[in-house]
Amino acid sequence: MGRRDDGRYAEFVAAYQHRLRGTAYLMTGDWATAADVTQEALIRVYVAWPRLQKDGAGVSAYAHRALHSAVVDQYRKNSRREKNEDRVPVVATVADGAEERADRDLLAQALRALPERQRACVVLRYFEDLSIADAAAALKVSTGTVKSQTSHGLAALKQELARLGGPDLVGMGGEA
Repeated sequence: MGRRDDGRYAEFVAAYQHRLRGTAYLMTGDWATAADVTQEALIRVYVAWPRLQKDGAGVSAYAHRALHSAVVDQYRKNSRREKNEDRVPVVATVADGAEERADRDLLAQALRALPERQRACVVLRYFEDLSIADAAAALKVSTGTVKSQTSHGLAALKQELARLGGPDLVGMGGEA
């Protein structure tokens, strides 16, 4: 078993936790859930830290994989709990009249409507700006899966935004 370097882990957390939480929010659509899954992902990184340091593995890629797994676990746990509950759709509101805020809220709502893997691919590719290969490594899938899921996700996102009366996704064409 490798020796644990808590100082370097603390530096990683300080530098990376806000980015992970933002990604988690885009995947879950809820800040409280995003904080929970981010903490779960960081715990998983901490457990694997000696191996990650020894192998020289990409810590950020591992953190994204851990975050994605934590989101999936949370989704499964919530779907069991909410199985028989009626879900009321979230409607974006503009509290202060800011159009940009409304667009962000609609985008978050539209992202929540995507299937989990499509949402993960779109978030990692377009919001985290990961390459196809890095997104594939983070999700433990092939690059072809990332390409197809991103393409399907963008098409579904465009449809959902149109349904909600939101902004057009200019520049997010068919390329994954």
